[in-house]
Amino acid sequence: MDAEAQESFREFVGNRSSALLKTAVLLAGGDRHAAEDLLQNALIKAAGRWHRIDEPEAYVRQILYRQQISRWRLKWRRRELTVAEPPETAANPDAAPAAELRLLMRGALARLTPRQRTVLVLRYFEDLPEADVARILGCSVGTVRSTTHRSLARLRTLAPELAALGSGSADARPQPSRDFSPVEVR
Repeated sequence: MDAEAQESFREFVGNRSSALLKTAVLLAGGDRHAAEDLLQNALIKAAGRWHRIDEPEAYVRQILYRQQISRWRLKWRRRELTVAEPPETAANPDAAPAAELRLLMRGALARLTPRQRTVLVLRYFEDLPEADVARILGCSVGTVRSTTHRSLARLRTLAPELAALGSGSADARPQPSRDFSPVEVR
């Protein structure tokens, strides 16, 4: 990689890595360490082809999705559930409800199957249309629709508190949230 490409890559990583990490955390079911590994591997793959990439963020996101699909297809993967302990005192009392919501959502997403979690992240966090999700996952639009329906139903069962958030409408679907920031596990 020449000096100009290296600088371009460093600038991209500096500007976009936090947004990409948020997506990776959601794809990894809230496991920040697995998400960091997922993102690091995606960036390594992108670095090798950097001079040929037209849309870097789309390219890296595609790698993230495909790597996550490969991970949940592996038969020997370990099944672990990591749980963050909530802080003892809230630093900002106004942030407490948002933090509780993030913890609730993270816990509920972590209990979904990897495929269900991936479909919900792509549809509602990434705000992708069903056709794009189907293309990324290598399945039909009908499969995306049925998986989305089953995933939302299971999410409502696992975390009925989330349904109360959509009490203003009959359909309590999660809305895309670009400002979702997972609580860091330390």
